[in-house]
Amino acid sequence: MEKYIQDFKSYLIAEKNASPHTVSSYLIDLYQFVGFLRESGHGEAQDTLHPKNIDRLAIRSFLGSLYEHQASGTTMARKLSTLSSFFRFLCREGHVETNVAKTVPSPKKVRKLPSYLSVDEIFRLLDLPKRKSFAGARDGAILELFYSTGIRISELTGIRMQDLHLPERMVKVRGKGKKERLLPMGQKSADALEGYINFRGQRISKIRPAPEELFLNCRGRGISVRGVRKVLEKYIRHNNFTGKISPHSLRHSFATHMLDAGADLRSIQEMLGHSSLSTTQKYTHLTIDRLAEAYDKAHPRARVK
Repeated sequence: MEKYIQDFKSYLIAEKNASPHTVSSYLIDLYQFVGFLRESGHGEAQDTLHPKNIDRLAIRSFLGSLYEHQASGTTMARKLSTLSSFFRFLCREGHVETNVAKTVPSPKKVRKLPSYLSVDEIFRLLDLPKRKSFAGARDGAILELFYSTGIRISELTGIRMQDLHLPERMVKVRGKGKKERLLPMGQKSADALEGYINFRGQRISKIRPAPEELFLNCRGRGISVRGVRKVLEKYIRHNNFTGKISPHSLRHSFATHMLDAGADLRSIQEMLGHSSLSTTQKYTHLTIDRLAEAYDKAHPRARVK
């Protein structure tokens, strides 16, 4: 089984041009499935298990196991999609005749509205970093850029110095499928980046070769996704923000506030890098819910006596 998984990995990288994050997610799902087969008795040992011996019942049992461990419908649907992609590849290569994963119904997804911060909360968060040091200036620039452009955390860590065009207030990012897009940023974000870059230059003055990444850790190397999460958690944890807030919450806040201010959905789609408008439309639910709430509170005929 290991050989087929590694062949699939090569296919994702060479032919599908999948990002490292996407490849990693596929492999985690596949190895979890193989582990389930081995432990549950639905399959042989991993090194002798052949895909043609995997049937519909094995996949349904795997989903049932995920459900018992309280996996969400979205999680189960994603793992089923991984298996479907894997078996589609195996069909193409002639290792199996049918895509058995395609015969299993996809679990029902519960559509969750994205979490976001209010404008006042965002402003309070952006004011927290003390920008008189390398770490404070970097943290402030990271938060400003998140909210100013709505980029993903993986896109932020992938920005290189040559991608930044401060005079024009533009930044080039690489999204899913390595698709590039050019994003505008606000003056506040540009100012924060300019201040950080001064500290950055001092930090790397003796490092050779000089790092290409825009955002660096305290050792002068490119900051990781985990490092960025720790930056945000530091400010959230100690400053009484309610709810679960992540870097993606800043992306959601960007889109929601843009929509509230009158930006059209197509423009927001382009800035977020969504391939489908339907993905962007989830933000309309947030504004509609708030409109309905405001209506119920304000309209005389909507009030319940």
